[in-house]
Amino acid sequence: MTASQPMQGNSTSSVLGRRLGAELVKLRTAAGLTQTHAAKALTASTTKVAKMERGWVPMRDPDLRALCELYEVRDLRVIRGLLDLARIDRERRKAKGWWDDYATLGDMQEYVSLENAATAIKAWQPSFIPGLLQTPDYVRASRKAQTAGDPAEDEEFVAARLTRQQRLVDDSPLTLRAVIYESALRNLPADAATARGQIDHLAKVAEQPNVTLLIHPFSTGPQVGLNGSFNVMSFAEPGAMDVVYLELPLSRLWIEGGEDTAAYNELFEAIAARSLSKDESVSHLHHLRKEL
Repeated sequence: MTASQPMQGNSTSSVLGRRLGAELVKLRTAAGLTQTHAAKALTASTTKVAKMERGWVPMRDPDLRALCELYEVRDLRVIRGLLDLARIDRERRKAKGWWDDYATLGDMQEYVSLENAATAIKAWQPSFIPGLLQTPDYVRASRKAQTAGDPAEDEEFVAARLTRQQRLVDDSPLTLRAVIYESALRNLPADAATARGQIDHLAKVAEQPNVTLLIHPFSTGPQVGLNGSFNVMSFAEPGAMDVVYLELPLSRLWIEGGEDTAAYNELFEAIAARSLSKDESVSHLHHLRKEL
């Protein structure tokens, strides 16, 4: 778990690099081998292996294949997942994306860059509308409620949010499963017109085949997960090499361990199972719309 992007000399520890490194440590440990064994197989130093396992340096495919052979990894799905994650990490490290031009994103730039690379996201949001589903007026109202920023900066932030949402409609659209707690719909930080526009937008986006929107109603009673939102991000096959992003009031955290990310996947599925169905959720939105 980490709250930031650490630096060491000229190297940068990336979220995906750390996730990949954690998986390699698990495989090496299961094989009963040390970093010295790994270094010998790669004709490298133990220092290089340590950097690879901590996500400080990008991983080359030949090195990954050599380590998989050393660790006797035979599952092609696992090998493919490691290679996919390494490839995406290399691309993220080298690429300059549109998000680099938006200073108002601040420390969210790393999240946005990974969102842009993800194939699927599961989002649980008990307090706010998920960013990928917000209308411009909702974004403006939220910014006004939380900060007293420069109007020009607010509009830049709105533009960045709308650009993020293109992932839902591009040629290879992101698969989004979002569960929203009812309180996020009843405590919209805006006037009635903006609230109606936001709910109408949710109902419309829910019609997209790559979007599953579920409402978690008050009627389910106390629910584990109400104390914080989280996103589970997949980059290959869902569940294979996921990472989890938690946005807290004063910080942001990444969870990169396999067991920990699996636990958040289970938590998301438990919350989704107690939510309204997709059709019931849309009907609930229409009912809320009439109350405004």
